Amino acid sequence: MTKDQFIELVQDTGEYKTKKEAEVAVKAFTEAVTSALVNKESVSLVGFGSFETALQKGKSGKVPGTDKTYTTQDKIVPKFKSGKTLKDRVAAGK
Repeated sequence: MTKDQFIELVQDTGEYKTKKEAEVAVKAFTEAVTSALVNKESVSLVGFGSFETALQKGKSGKVPGTDKTYTTQDKIVPKFKSGKTLKDRVAAGK
């Protein structure tokens, strides 16, 4: 699903009068979640899931077919954990 298709779905589901209103709502939600994650805060939406940050450890490895090795740095990454209600609805296909 593309962003435009998602905005149309939000417009229909949220009963927004215009596509622009739905786009503003989607943008506000994504900006709010992003801002919270940047500040190392988690966002928990009961039944839907939670957004949080986690430390991803760096790793080292070898490039296949060569003797070259590489290492990556530790970094903070966003994570999403789905809630029970979301899991159940997806499993039921509704």
